[in-house]
Amino acid sequence: MASTGLQLLGLLLAVMGWVGGALVCAAPLWRVSAFAGGEIVIAQVLWEGLWMTCLSQSTGQIQCKTYDSTLALPISAQVSRTLSVLSLLLCLFALLLGVAGAKCTKCLGEGAYSSKARLARVAGALFFFSGLLYLIPICWTAYAVVRDFYDPKVAAPLKRELGPALYLGWGAGVLLLVGGALLNAGSSPPAVRATPTFGGGGRSNPLPVVVEEKEYV
Repeated sequence: MASTGLQLLGLLLAVMGWVGGALVCAAPLWRVSAFAGGEIVIAQVLWEGLWMTCLSQSTGQIQCKTYDSTLALPISAQVSRTLSVLSLLLCLFALLLGVAGAKCTKCLGEGAYSSKARLARVAGALFFFSGLLYLIPICWTAYAVVRDFYDPKVAAPLKRELGPALYLGWGAGVLLLVGGALLNAGSSPPAVRATPTFGGGGRSNPLPVVVEEKEYV
């Protein structure tokens, strides 16, 4: 029963990481305009994401606009889009396998314990791989933001800071890694019980024969 609880905990953490990753992927909060340099303008704040940019004004009005062309985006943005979407699709496939292979479900019947354990282990491996895949665009974007921020050749209006979506993305990636590892660890195949044998090597012990002695007159 301990392995069943470990399996369910891993599946729950992986699902939380998947949902969080989907929200982070859609949120335009990956990069935020930095207040660097001698002139500080607080009238408006620019937020940038994978799919759109949003301009927040001091009056509370927010205007969002999707990117005009995907091919016009930098290579880093295109690769980040591809890896994020691919990671989320792998999570969906892993979720289906994990539900089918969970010990508390009856998707494959009553006696398919080995098949269910195999499916659950594959689902755990896919969740773990999806977490690694999802962390690549997060870390790549964070590195580019920090590099440009400390680069003196980049103009102050073009400098950006780390947005809150990156921190949430790190958390979602860790949840996928931990959830996949726990799901794989709790999906060990059932142990095969050895059938007890009697008589030592299959030989039957003969019953003692009692010989009755008779006296003859």
